[in-house]
Amino acid sequence: MSPGEGHPGQGHRERLREKFLAHGLAKFTDEEVLELLLTLATPRRDCKQQARQLMAAFGNLQAVLDAAPAELARIKGIGPKNILGLKLVPAVARRYLEDRLLHGGVFQDAAQAAEYLELTMRPLTREVFRVMLLDAQRQVRGVEDLAAGTLTEAVVYPREVVAKALAGGAAAIVCAHNHPSGDAAPSRADRELTRRLYHACAGVGVELMDHVIVGGGKLYSFAASGELAAFANEHRNLNL
Repeated sequence: MSPGEGHPGQGHRERLREKFLAHGLAKFTDEEVLELLLTLATPRRDCKQQARQLMAAFGNLQAVLDAAPAELARIKGIGPKNILGLKLVPAVARRYLEDRLLHGGVFQDAAQAAEYLELTMRPLTREVFRVMLLDAQRQVRGVEDLAAGTLTEAVVYPREVVAKALAGGAAAIVCAHNHPSGDAAPSRADRELTRRLYHACAGVGVELMDHVIVGGGKLYSFAASGELAAFANEHRNLNL
């Protein structure tokens, strides 16, 4: 092939790029997203087959981007530069979202907070308990990891959470922890901790907007499930 000639797949990759510039990722399949990413580190080779192999091995785009470098390297045709690109994309997305929120970002509801927490905590391999501090206008004033534990447990006490909220001048907080096992379902201990957190926060005038559990690409929201509302009713009845 002479220097002036194209390469197999060049026309296809140009169409992918034009499609992205015109529509973003809305009209892309997971396989096409991967193919486009791979072309950035593979200038003169068709990447369709590699993208197809990644999908066959991992199942979906999220699983590919979350995969360990050693797992990605097992796929034929995936080299160090491809792996760097695949790992850099989600890291940049998390940094962008966090920086945007910490510089004047406003949460409208608990669901928006849960989406952010799912994105930033999904890759963690140890259990971490995280607290987001929000002011009265729902602007994020800080994000703190209060406890980092083993694969299965991070110990946190409600008084520590309340102390952090008061010290940060928070009017509301969102708590979250991850289940590295991949099962986002709350345990009995998770429910009891959330109950105690609600009562402790309400007692000092801080709103517990939600407690989110992240696991396996899924999440459990105590606000969305209605359990937080039940704790609120319980608190009102206790203080009648």
